[in-house]
Amino acid sequence: MRLSVILPAKNEAEGLRQTLPRVREAHPDAELIVVDDGSSDGTAAVAAAHGARVLSSPYSMGNGAAIKRGARAATGEILVFMDADGQHDPAEIAKLLKRLDQGYDLVVGARGAGGQANAGRGLANRFYNRLASWMTGHRVDDLTSGFRVVRADRFREFLHLLPNGFSYPTTSTMAFFRSAYAVDYVPVDVTRRVGNTSHIRPIKDGVRFLLIIFRIATLYSPLKLFAPAAMAFFLLGVGYYGYTYATQGRFTNMSALLFSAAVIVFLIGLVSEQITALTYKRDP
Repeated sequence: MRLSVILPAKNEAEGLRQTLPRVREAHPDAELIVVDDGSSDGTAAVAAAHGARVLSSPYSMGNGAAIKRGARAATGEILVFMDADGQHDPAEIAKLLKRLDQGYDLVVGARGAGGQANAGRGLANRFYNRLASWMTGHRVDDLTSGFRVVRADRFREFLHLLPNGFSYPTTSTMAFFRSAYAVDYVPVDVTRRVGNTSHIRPIKDGVRFLLIIFRIATLYSPLKLFAPAAMAFFLLGVGYYGYTYATQGRFTNMSALLFSAAVIVFLIGLVSEQITALTYKRDP
């Protein structure tokens, strides 16, 4: 099957000079697409010089937007997504493709502890992996890895769900699990990025951390997150009522508030569950 390799790039001229020849050497017949996300350096020129098909935007739309544009334009039955900064080794694409041939729909290159940008990012990613594993009931080794191979027709089903900014890997992975498509992980090595520093800023990481947690929940099964929260409010209400009844002999407003919160949180989870089901509903 025809292979399309898609590299979103923003000011990654130096990284592309190293990455593109290695991709071409590893897969000479693959369609090579570089999505230039409003770069101000020579990203587009370098990509074109190495024979890649270049999709340029006049301004930066975000990593997820670049992924969507590349996926729409690709002609291959199999899509390969990888970073343009030299962190991913194109020689390892073959490992992911081999696993895909074993009946999987999405295969992700899982980074080890040494492949994380810093200790804080590594800690956050481990939390994401554990949360996603609990939500889906499947082991998730690297929820946020951008190095992945996927069947094009499956991936395009979820383009409307992908955010324009970061966290497209999280969204697409949870969407595949939700739709009962087979997902697997293959360990890969990651090297230091070439050229520019990461476009992700530390100040924004805290907000992104919370947003990804909620995205994980809402994309798979919101009730699995809301139900325990509702139960916690209910148990707090029971405990507080028991305490006030024993000490004051009455039912207090705080107990009523906790019981009300339990009901409201549970109902919100129930409605969210129905909305999620409708999101994934396909016309026959």
